[in-house]
Amino acid sequence: MQTIAILGAGAGGTAAAVELQAKGHEVRLWNRSAQTLEPLRRIGGVEYEGVLGEGRISIARIDSDLKTIVDGADAALVCLPTFTHGAIARDLAAIGFERPIVLNPGHTGGALEFRHAWLSVARRAPELAEFSTLTYVARKQEARVRISGVARQVRVGALPGADAAMEAARRMYPSASPVQSVLVSDLSNANLVLHPPAAVLGAAWIEATGGDFTFYVQGATPGVGRVMGALDRERQAVAAAFGYAVEPLVEEMRAIGTVEPDTEPGADIVQAISGGAANRRIKAPDSFAHRYYREDFGFGLVPFAELAAIAGVPVPTADALLTLASGMTGEDYRRSGRNAQRMGIAGLTLAGLKQLVS
Repeated sequence: MQTIAILGAGAGGTAAAVELQAKGHEVRLWNRSAQTLEPLRRIGGVEYEGVLGEGRISIARIDSDLKTIVDGADAALVCLPTFTHGAIARDLAAIGFERPIVLNPGHTGGALEFRHAWLSVARRAPELAEFSTLTYVARKQEARVRISGVARQVRVGALPGADAAMEAARRMYPSASPVQSVLVSDLSNANLVLHPPAAVLGAAWIEATGGDFTFYVQGATPGVGRVMGALDRERQAVAAAFGYAVEPLVEEMRAIGTVEPDTEPGADIVQAISGGAANRRIKAPDSFAHRYYREDFGFGLVPFAELAAIAGVPVPTADALLTLASGMTGEDYRRSGRNAQRMGIAGLTLAGLKQLVS
């Protein structure tokens, strides 16, 4: 078993600590904010409830000092918001961390941005793998995390030569399914299709109610479903242009476990999503500051649109959603999000990008 430094003490990081310790790994927990860690330090671990049972785990090492947490660890599991990937890459490179790193999740373009940021500090590229989506549906308050879903399967891609990172990822999560490259894990990110259409088309309701409705049930109307379908076809077309096949949204969510296993193949998107037990009770974003906007537009649709441009595939639905979201929120996601410059792929051709990740 491994000693795993979990970087991030939010819902994903604390859920990971619970599951990985139950599997026999030794876990450590880091967060940049000592204030976030204080409730966890007070009880010496994490309280949990949900699909993994109920109880409390003890964690011997909980600290806001990064070097203290990663020293002697076999691997680092990054469970941080995607907009922090560049910063944590530079921090790990600066302290000379040389063990495998796994992004849980990479979202879209996570490994590319992480690599680019790392190489701005260090000469040698990191041993890096990324998951296509977070392995949990979870919500955290203080020192307690409620885990309402655990992924049955998740795609995992690795940078060239990062065999140790792929091995570390699969030892942590035996259900991880390896894919040909990080472009496949990037384009298997279900959230880039799942969240933006409802976040734009339900914006007035979100502002009026503070998100007091169920996002995947009340917010998933037939019109929203048709936009999701159009965006999903664009995602599959971009993958095909790079020479890869990715599952349609419903099939990808069925593999993850957020669509029920008895859902008919080719089922209506809205019926399939709203019928998923893991997401059924999740509320809508309470404001435009929610991660469904900051992450899924800036770090989902923006890198997707950049990959589409390199592939030469038009993505009018993605472009329209980005334009509307920027107009609504006042945030220029193409500038502040994970653009080609931030991923280190500006100016690359399709062949050049495939060579970089192969």
